[in-house]
Amino acid sequence: MKKTFVTLIAVCATVISLHAFRSNQTTGIKGSILPAEATVSYVWAINGTDSIKVQPVKGSFALAVKAGTYKVVIDATDPYKDAVIEKVEVKEGQVTDLGEIKLMQ
Repeated sequence: MKKTFVTLIAVCATVISLHAFRSNQTTGIKGSILPAEATVSYVWAINGTDSIKVQPVKGSFALAVKAGTYKVVIDATDPYKDAVIEKVEVKEGQVTDLGEIKLMQ
């Protein structure tokens, strides 16, 4: 009986640990903006009526989002033009890397 109880506790602890590990996985979108001297107000991720924005730091950005399909909008200032990337797929537990995004003048 004692051995069964210890085994049950070990199994429960393992299941809880695995669930906690899964919950900590990041789901999101990241990338970097070129040229480095370009001023960008915000990077937006839009999914239907939901949106989230972040200010890039040294040209890099990362957005924590739920799984889904997003439109990413980079709000640049003159002389650079805004950039829009449609249909960005984000899967649960993964970070979608957009790589280097080159802004046009």
